[in-house]
Amino acid sequence: MRQDRARVWLDGAADRSPRLAQRRAALALLTATALAALRPARGLAAEMHDAHAGHRHVIPDLSRTLADYMVPDVKLVRDDGKTVALGKELDDGRAVVLSFIYTSCTTVCPVTSATLSQLQQQLGPSEREGVHFVSISIDPEYDTPARLYEYGKRFHAGPQWQHYTGTLAASQTAQRAFNVYRGDKMNHVPTTLMRAKPGDRWVRLDGFATADQLLAELRGICTTSR
Repeated sequence: MRQDRARVWLDGAADRSPRLAQRRAALALLTATALAALRPARGLAAEMHDAHAGHRHVIPDLSRTLADYMVPDVKLVRDDGKTVALGKELDDGRAVVLSFIYTSCTTVCPVTSATLSQLQQQLGPSEREGVHFVSISIDPEYDTPARLYEYGKRFHAGPQWQHYTGTLAASQTAQRAFNVYRGDKMNHVPTTLMRAKPGDRWVRLDGFATADQLLAELRGICTTSR
């Protein structure tokens, strides 16, 4: 009986291994493509190899929902070293594209940031001035303003794109407010949030959206919100 159970378990594991390998390979390809577009090839291998490389990610299908979020009254530190109120950063009159990242990530975050970089480039000059890209670190104890500034440079962040750190409590409060807190940073998933103006509902995109999809979404909500 024990031998039969062991055989069934092993057979099941064998069936799952190819699927898991395919998912890992797909995510690795996405990450490699994103990084290759932004960094020299010789640096790619080093960036792909860290503790996060063993994290088992399942690539989610892209889903779109509308949500109302209460922006918390927390202070964050921008990548220029200035302490700011999150509410004021999000309510400065521009449309907002909000994401959550951390600089030592080598899977989800490089893909997300590379996509945002492409979106930034696809926006016309006048459009770009009306959009605020906000990326908040979920690893603020490691991600200093200086590290975030260098991370932003790596993805060609323009003046409309800022990265934020702060205390662990402040970061977690922001994550919980937007329902992206997953406990351990290794469990984070790709989520992009957009809002045309204060008072509007947020568009929440869970999964890996393309720059074209983000552009269409952003232009759509900005048009309907006028």
